[in-house]
Amino acid sequence: MLGPRVATRLAASARRIAAPAASIRQLALVVPRRGVLLLEPQSLAPSARFLHSSRVMFAEIVEVEGPAFAESISEGDIRWIKQKGDFVNEDELVAEIETDKTSVEVPAQYSGTIVELLVPDGEKVVAKQKLYKLEKGAGGNAPPPEPKADPSKPAPLDSSTPVSPPPPPPTAQSAKPAEIPKQQPKPTPPPSAPISSQPVVNVQAKPLAVPKGVPVEQAITGSRSETRVKTNRMRQRIAQRLKDAQNTYAMLTTFNEIDMSNVIEMRKAYQKDFIKKHGIKLGLMSPFVRATAYALTDQPIVNAVLDENEIVYRQYVDISVAVATPKGLVVPVLRNVEGQDYAQIENNLAALGEKARDGKLAIEDMEGGTFTISNGGVFGSVFGTPIINPPQSAILGMHGIFDRPVAVNGKVEIRPIMTVALTYDHRLIDGREAVTFLKKIKTAVEDPRTILMNL
Repeated sequence: MLGPRVATRLAASARRIAAPAASIRQLALVVPRRGVLLLEPQSLAPSARFLHSSRVMFAEIVEVEGPAFAESISEGDIRWIKQKGDFVNEDELVAEIETDKTSVEVPAQYSGTIVELLVPDGEKVVAKQKLYKLEKGAGGNAPPPEPKADPSKPAPLDSSTPVSPPPPPPTAQSAKPAEIPKQQPKPTPPPSAPISSQPVVNVQAKPLAVPKGVPVEQAITGSRSETRVKTNRMRQRIAQRLKDAQNTYAMLTTFNEIDMSNVIEMRKAYQKDFIKKHGIKLGLMSPFVRATAYALTDQPIVNAVLDENEIVYRQYVDISVAVATPKGLVVPVLRNVEGQDYAQIENNLAALGEKARDGKLAIEDMEGGTFTISNGGVFGSVFGTPIINPPQSAILGMHGIFDRPVAVNGKVEIRPIMTVALTYDHRLIDGREAVTFLKKIKTAVEDPRTILMNL
């Protein structure tokens, strides 16, 4: 408790301090009551301004760096998913960096609002480069949600809003129904064009000249426009690698045919038991991958690589499996296939295939590989010659399965036949070794028991 004289002096001092603050809406009137200082709000003139603090004074703005790349990747093109002013949560996807092999995701390191993009969309970026500025905070610039009105409760009236008097009673003239003016329908706005991260150049069609003697109504009609779209980095890299392979390797292709009857019957006979035990279906790729690994151990020169004046023999079998994605062809690698069975191969294929379709393949998933299998049969391919995947020395091309008449024990029978092609580097692999290797795959696929007996 304060004495009356002390309380009066303190109240006067508080009023002198608060008097210059003419920029706030309300002041607290300090009055002494029973020896205690009390604060009573006092309204100021309507022209007085609010005293508020800007969030910029207290906001923490950080510059966010991009992710690190693998040693084989030096740069990539950035594609922004979020824009300036967008609020992002921690770990939410902000951008993607498209490299020569895959797309690297750029998640948000903090929750907050993007205040500036430091790199334009489509520009090249390097590892650990600063990409954008982020204002850290839980709410960012997002406005708070408006409270929903309760229909059971009437809305409160604002004392500052003038209340209009009740309408006068209707007269004889006003009792007539008033004509409702016809409103002109608002024109429908044109649909907005989709925004693309890649520049598109449209070439307008030129009118065709009508030949002499041909009526105008019989002239050729229709659009002859063209569209140019910038190629992504993955497509550019694929084109460069394939052309380098043609310029470097002495490529030669040998062919053979595989009777798929036993594999198809094996799948029908053991599919339910296989799913019950391993939780995954038995496909056609696992017999080929297992047979290829078996043939590579039998013909190690196909698993080797030519390095200038030396031949490098690999004591392991890492098989790259070509997977088609919307952005291009990727080749994730199955490691140490020589020691895997059908179930392990199927599970690894399913995991890599899912990551490839979702665009979540890491650089490590595609590095290395000693041999490649390309299955064009899933698209209905009948015949073709694959190109070697550098720096490997050979590639196996699988094609579609079609019923064909074949001679079996002196009789003509209809069998499901697949054509397979082996393209190899003739600088390193001789024709005898290539043909022997492909025949080994044929035997192991047609009769998997040869693998068990090491024949």
